[in-house]
Amino acid sequence: MKVQNSCWCSLWWSFAIAACVKLLLIPSYHSTDFEVHRHWLALTHSLPLSQWYFDETSPWTLDYPPFFAHFEHFLSVFANLIDPQIVHLQKGLNYSPNTVVYFQRITVILSDLSLLYGTYRLTRNLDSGRRNLIQVLVIWSPMLVIVDHLHFQYNGFLLGILLISLSFLGEGRDLIGGFAFAVLLCFKHLFAVAAPVYFVYLLRHYCWRGLVRGFGRLLIMGAVVAAVFAAAYGPFVYQGQIHQVLSRMFPFGRGLCHAYWAPNFWVFYILLDKGLAFLLRNLGFNIRAPAASFTGGLVGDSSPFSVLPQITPITTFIMVLLALSPCLIKACKDPRPGMITRWVAYAYMCGFLFGWHVHEKASLHFVIPLAIVAVQSLEDARHYFILSIVSCYSLFPLLFEAQEYPLKMLLLLLHSILMWLGFSAQFNDIGVAVKATSYRKKSDSFSEDGQKAGFDIGWVGKSYLVGLVIVEIWGQFLHPLILGDKLPFLPLILISVYCAIGVLYSWIWQLRCIIRSEPFIHNF
Repeated sequence: MKVQNSCWCSLWWSFAIAACVKLLLIPSYHSTDFEVHRHWLALTHSLPLSQWYFDETSPWTLDYPPFFAHFEHFLSVFANLIDPQIVHLQKGLNYSPNTVVYFQRITVILSDLSLLYGTYRLTRNLDSGRRNLIQVLVIWSPMLVIVDHLHFQYNGFLLGILLISLSFLGEGRDLIGGFAFAVLLCFKHLFAVAAPVYFVYLLRHYCWRGLVRGFGRLLIMGAVVAAVFAAAYGPFVYQGQIHQVLSRMFPFGRGLCHAYWAPNFWVFYILLDKGLAFLLRNLGFNIRAPAASFTGGLVGDSSPFSVLPQITPITTFIMVLLALSPCLIKACKDPRPGMITRWVAYAYMCGFLFGWHVHEKASLHFVIPLAIVAVQSLEDARHYFILSIVSCYSLFPLLFEAQEYPLKMLLLLLHSILMWLGFSAQFNDIGVAVKATSYRKKSDSFSEDGQKAGFDIGWVGKSYLVGLVIVEIWGQFLHPLILGDKLPFLPLILISVYCAIGVLYSWIWQLRCIIRSEPFIHNF
């Protein structure tokens, strides 16, 4: 009880400090997502449920699952009390007086309480060192500050539900863990990338209990999940609107990539196509120019690639499943609760790397769960240190105004320092013996005499991070000085490509860990 009280106390302090910083950021820049959510407040407040997914008053039509729409409707009750114009459907775009700004910013801060609870459940039984380190990595995440509290979204709230689900699975409480994940999918469907991992794991770990008992458990789990989806989508099925709801949630007419290319596999594919097209044209081949962009156009109507095969949503779906297959095989053969967080994080990275129209913000889906994994071993800590910096830096183009530049740099620098100090304190302690000699052979986490080695990312990691600095210097200072207004897209492409190298390496590293499944990796 003392340990759990101490955990709550430290968590509340972390949350309070983070909340104070976020309150200071209220007047800062916010993206069009701010107006998107304001419109959803007005839409859900002013219209009956039967019209929510048909309304076209604004370009920002409702495209999240029903539970999130109900969440917006709940918030709209309080918004109406503060300023009725907030929920006025015909008010028009970009209604953003102080009442709106303060109300929406504060709702994001308060909704982070689910992240607080999820972090508590995952860390309450850990020693104080690892517990405090995870709190810093999650509650003080600069990525969440940039995406939620500046750019504006509710990712902390949703990731909190994910962590709650993972905490129950880690405790062996599979039924409620599966229930929480089903609830999460009815809030934001993009979390469904991890659904195959959940399905295989729960089938083997919860339902695989003999023919009769296993079948009974399968029925129970199926009934719980079905009840959640029935509560969310049942009213729309009853009104014959489910097709409209799904068409809003899955607009596959969008292009392969987002407007700013997320640092994933498709960056290399696009550049290879452009390079081949340039080379073949110079060799005299008749290579046509692409008929549409990579960020828009209808599937089947656009042909953005000049040389390489066209990519469709089903292609990306198959690639994600193929990338996931080693993880699914491991979960099927040996469904261990200690590995579930790693498996889920890996699933979201597969979706990020190979998915269709991936947003750069989706990196949060794997960076936050990997914070839990990062304290398990020195190798995990080194990996997370580099990945979190790369992922955070890849979000910088979201804050493109000059006045936010010092802020995002300060957030990343502070995060890097805190990580270095935290991991150093965790892994630089001398005198901790290893129980098995085989661990020393398998991991460089330990020195020859069985003592913990110091935290260091090695010369390769340091060289890569120095490259990030060079990319930033070029984009902010050298490009305007040397090229002026020419090639304005080049700095963004450099950020995407360079960060994609780091993310791709991280995926390969995680795949190796999952395939090996060494004891020192999952001994949490």
